[in-house]
Amino acid sequence: MLLETLVTASRSVASTRSRLAKVAVLRDVLQAAQPHEVQTVVAWLSGELVSGRIGVGWRTLMSTMGEPAPVATLRIDDITRRLADVAGASGPGSVNLRKQILTEMFGLATTDEQQFLIQLLGGELRQGAGEGVMLAAIAAAADVPEAAVRRAFMLSGQLPVAAEAALTKGMAGLAEYGLQLGRPIQPMLASTADSIPDAIAELGDVSVEYKLDGARIQVHRDQDDVRIFTRNLRDITANVPELVSAALALPCRSVVLDGEALVLGPDGRPRSFQETMSEFAVDDVSSLRPFYFDCLLLDGQDLLDEPLEQRLTALGAVGQYIPAVLRPDVPAAQAHLEAAIDAGHEGVMIKSLSSPYAAGRRGSAWQKVKPVHTLDLIVMGAEWGYGRRTGYLSNLHLGARDPNGGPPIMLGKTFKGMTDALLQWQTDEFPRHEASRDDRAVYLRPELVVEIAIDGVQVSTRYPGGVTLRFARVVRYRPDKSPAEADTIDAVRAMLR
Repeated sequence: MLLETLVTASRSVASTRSRLAKVAVLRDVLQAAQPHEVQTVVAWLSGELVSGRIGVGWRTLMSTMGEPAPVATLRIDDITRRLADVAGASGPGSVNLRKQILTEMFGLATTDEQQFLIQLLGGELRQGAGEGVMLAAIAAAADVPEAAVRRAFMLSGQLPVAAEAALTKGMAGLAEYGLQLGRPIQPMLASTADSIPDAIAELGDVSVEYKLDGARIQVHRDQDDVRIFTRNLRDITANVPELVSAALALPCRSVVLDGEALVLGPDGRPRSFQETMSEFAVDDVSSLRPFYFDCLLLDGQDLLDEPLEQRLTALGAVGQYIPAVLRPDVPAAQAHLEAAIDAGHEGVMIKSLSSPYAAGRRGSAWQKVKPVHTLDLIVMGAEWGYGRRTGYLSNLHLGARDPNGGPPIMLGKTFKGMTDALLQWQTDEFPRHEASRDDRAVYLRPELVVEIAIDGVQVSTRYPGGVTLRFARVVRYRPDKSPAEADTIDAVRAMLR
């Protein structure tokens, strides 16, 4: 397939807000792709590289883009091969070799193709082909149910892989993806409840458990082999020997557990989220404690589709789970929330006892209740401070995720809740994510997620989403979350009363 085909599709998708139109364009491209091209097509039109970053910075990319070719001749296979050569270059002379390969590649690209490649390689290709749109397009191209594609994606952890299975093998290929020991799956996510009474009224029979302020972990054990993964499916087994030892001590042969890892102080109370996350950056961690809240597999039995109550029974067989109460009335649930806060935790999770484990989904079956409202938002930029904050990047531009795959939608700004240390960190870190700047501010690529506490939201004619934040202040940055996991503009609008 010619690169020109993807460029044309990208521009068509970006030019319309119609979800049906986006799906139709992507469907046609996927159906035209050769089987071995499917993964690349899905990844590139989602703004990603199949193999991740190639180790070349923005300035190097721009320096290799010379005069464009007059006619489109570049094929996907050719680009894939060249990028593999760039990523694999190492040792003396590797910098010049990378530049040479990229210069030759850009010399074969037309103006539109050069722009597409620059945005793709620089991590800035956003044409509105979000995850939901791409899932629908894959299902339409393969003539299979979207739910089947979504399930294969969540169980494989890779949308291009699920796409190839759907388009080459149909339902039979998608059915091959089940829960497999050693292969992480997308975690189930929670929505936010207004109150405990509202959540219990909606869900009926529930489990109410402490919501820990830790790092999400997924533990896979197969006999003596243990693998531990983060929320974004990164393998951290080598860095967390204490968590490995804890998993090996469990009374079972094989198990997959979902939970949190925490650093506890001498008094048994949890340390800050930042302290917990810093532990994952060092070798030979010895201060992390695991706390589990779900069991997805036990001794060969796949429990994904079983109700939570059955999964909790399995979890009880291996022990070490988060404090929880089953089928409480509202006063008992409220008391459990107060106990969680007193113990230094964030709040509680309220979960339907009849719900299956919906990998990768943020539905209503799990709901979180905290004393304050918080949102996970995307940092779009920061303004230079003045007065005491002169020389620091201070006032944050905050955006919600566009569920249709477009750029973040700005909600407002805040400079509250920042310590001197955080101001220094922002000033050092933000240039690494810089897209552009002017005399007033540095504007960022949508790569950083920050947790913001708010008193509520209100209608706004100033911001494009029609809503803004009330009394926003920074709680913490979320290095464990990607922009794809930030709260959507729809979720923010739903908070309007």
